[in-house]
Amino acid sequence: MKYSKEISRRRTFAIISHPDAGKTTLTEKLLLFGGAIQVAGAVKSNKIKKHATSDFMEIERQRGISVATSVMSFEYNDVLINLLDTPGHKDFAEDTYRTLTAVDSVILVIDSVNGVEEQTRKLMEVCRMRDTPVIVFVNKLDRDGKYPFDLLDEIEKELNISLHPLSWPINMGKEFKGVYNLYDKSLQLFTASQKSTEENTVPIPNLSDPLLDEKVGERDANQLREDVELLEGVYGPLDIASYRDAKVAPVFFGSAVNNFGVKELLDTFIRVAPAPLGRETDKRFVSPEEDKFSGFIFKIHANLDPRHRDRIAFMRICSGKFARNTFYKHTRLEKEVRFSNPYSFMAREKDVIEEAFPGDVIGLFDTGSFKIGDTLTEGEQLQFTGIPTFSPEIFKELVNKDPMKTKQLEKGIRQLTDEGVAQLFTQHGGIRKIIGCVGELQFEVIQYRLLQEYGASCAFVPMAFYKACWITGDKKAIDDFVRFKQGNVMEDKDGNLVYLAQSEWFLNTERQNNPGIEFHFTSEFKTAMAK
Repeated sequence: MKYSKEISRRRTFAIISHPDAGKTTLTEKLLLFGGAIQVAGAVKSNKIKKHATSDFMEIERQRGISVATSVMSFEYNDVLINLLDTPGHKDFAEDTYRTLTAVDSVILVIDSVNGVEEQTRKLMEVCRMRDTPVIVFVNKLDRDGKYPFDLLDEIEKELNISLHPLSWPINMGKEFKGVYNLYDKSLQLFTASQKSTEENTVPIPNLSDPLLDEKVGERDANQLREDVELLEGVYGPLDIASYRDAKVAPVFFGSAVNNFGVKELLDTFIRVAPAPLGRETDKRFVSPEEDKFSGFIFKIHANLDPRHRDRIAFMRICSGKFARNTFYKHTRLEKEVRFSNPYSFMAREKDVIEEAFPGDVIGLFDTGSFKIGDTLTEGEQLQFTGIPTFSPEIFKELVNKDPMKTKQLEKGIRQLTDEGVAQLFTQHGGIRKIIGCVGELQFEVIQYRLLQEYGASCAFVPMAFYKACWITGDKKAIDDFVRFKQGNVMEDKDGNLVYLAQSEWFLNTERQNNPGIEFHFTSEFKTAMAK
């Protein structure tokens, strides 16, 4: 309990959503309230006036979408907030999944006009797999959208989660007048604004107060009274334990682009969201209150600053205290490492830190010794689990278009695949390279970054593969399988054998014909083998 004060004042969460629901805009408005920025950039579908603070890659600024997770730390009301803004695009779901391993809770943004969308469902499935507490922010109330009660029904039905509204809108679209905060009994009147302000917040502990009629008009005041009576009858007070157990999701309404409803969300979030939680390892459960330091790498990003060709590993601290210039054990390599310039992040801005505590996300300068999932400790030999690599869905052969830049291409594709945006498979015993991705957009990002950051020009040739499976088992059975299936057996970056199946039928046939071989669909098998 040595660091309990530091732990209790930290909140680490991710913002997730379907593309264009307003996730990056909400991120910036939260930063406004934290005083981290003074002016927000306007982010509108593929058209950017001022690029978003949290989108630092050139391709993100050009296309108006987030394709990599950004990390931002700021203080608000004496609470240190570590906020991770994730990609919304489905092609980058794996990056989002890994990010969720590093946070303790999530804010899910839903567009009030479009409601629940395909990617929203997938993201919610990931949250449910990890029992991650969720707060829902229904955005774009300044547009004519779905009726709030209908939205609640749709969200509960589509996402299979119980909701608990903590704020309620007064009309929508052109008639939108504000939001009533059910949690602290106050009314916030709507004014389009790019700056944080408390001028329009009116305490109304009793809805029968004639001040409500004066502020929003008799008709809307009466409608709000009816709605709140119904809501309180159905939902009652929020059970914080149920929220933290991921059984209930509080709901807030607002308009992020107008900086509206965001403060209510943030104020309630820091009160109810969980402080840093413990994590499972291959040996035991690690509690944040333990005195000795431990942490894991959940993301790697090359060329965060293209001028310096740097490579940063993002680490979530799980226990104890991390201190600058201190030796720690890299458990996979079983060697001592230390860091003279560990960073905290404000999107592209980096500040060198002297120490960090459980819940913090810091950046470590990496010379190539880190991989996603690597663990650092004060000496104990353990590995944090639950950070798998998934089987890709699309496969393409990498073709070098400029033989003079072969070294640059080799270095670039190795570093980019280390980041986890794609997987690299090499023909067993040869030099043929196949890239596996979850979505088409990842190939575009890889091609763009290889050219812009490494000066290497490449093309991709589609391959007719259905799924990649890591294979383990009896040595003779593996050797025979590799000999007969040379054209379909590759090696991943770590030298593990991978079978690329042409179809589901081929995969099922090989599994039946080779009882001595196990076919794995995620890289978690390596953790299981180590136990």
